[in-house]
Amino acid sequence: MTFPLTTSAYRDLTGPAPTTDDEIRSAGPLAARAVGVTKVYGTGDARVSALDGVTLGIPGGRFTAIMGPSGSGKSTLMHCLAGLDSVTGGEVFVGDVELTRLDDRRLTRLRRDRIGFVFQSFNLIPTLTALENITLPMDIAGVRPDQAWLDAVIDTVGLRPRLRHRPSELSGGQQQRVACARALASKPEIIFADEPTGNLDSRSGAEVLSFLRNSVREMGQTVVMVTHDPVAASYADLVVFLADGRIVDQLAAPTAQGVLERMKGLDR
Repeated sequence: MTFPLTTSAYRDLTGPAPTTDDEIRSAGPLAARAVGVTKVYGTGDARVSALDGVTLGIPGGRFTAIMGPSGSGKSTLMHCLAGLDSVTGGEVFVGDVELTRLDDRRLTRLRRDRIGFVFQSFNLIPTLTALENITLPMDIAGVRPDQAWLDAVIDTVGLRPRLRHRPSELSGGQQQRVACARALASKPEIIFADEPTGNLDSRSGAEVLSFLRNSVREMGQTVVMVTHDPVAASYADLVVFLADGRIVDQLAAPTAQGVLERMKGLDR
């Protein structure tokens, strides 16, 4: 876990992400990185190259958004970085651990212990309370939560009055904030969020995005988010753009309008 960032240190992290082998070697510690990653589905006439030699470093304590047109490879890249999908070629690291060398058992343990996930579908257990959903991964692993940290996460997400309520008694935004708190509760090194506001109205989506941004700025968390929404991307420190399985652009300190203009260029 990185330490909370000062304002000056936070500003220092708003430059571009390293996207070459030399840049990655000189970038210092990274929360995650992909080196020359390819991902191919199918064979022969049905062969599809989803990722084509992608190299990208994710610095810790930073909110990075990944965007691109439909079929650009953005979700595939996130799934490979998170160890949810294997790669055809290249290397993927979380911290100093190379995921491509791990067997299924060790990969499962790494995802459980070092990575948090937030998905478009909230994936909450309907029979459990909000608090029980938040602590469920640690309960399954037989790990006692750090109570001080858990309290800080609960207060940051703003759901303390709703902890005894089940998902059916919560709004969509509240359910997604429970999912975010669950991802944070075990102090992961990095959180991957796949279209986390896709099922939410604009107000609830803004609440969830503010929480993710604040978890970076106030708690030193690292967040990588895939989104198609320029407004959602504007909450990030950096947007990385993909097209045809390759990184084609980056935008630091993004605005919704700036992201939209870049996306229009990619669509053309």
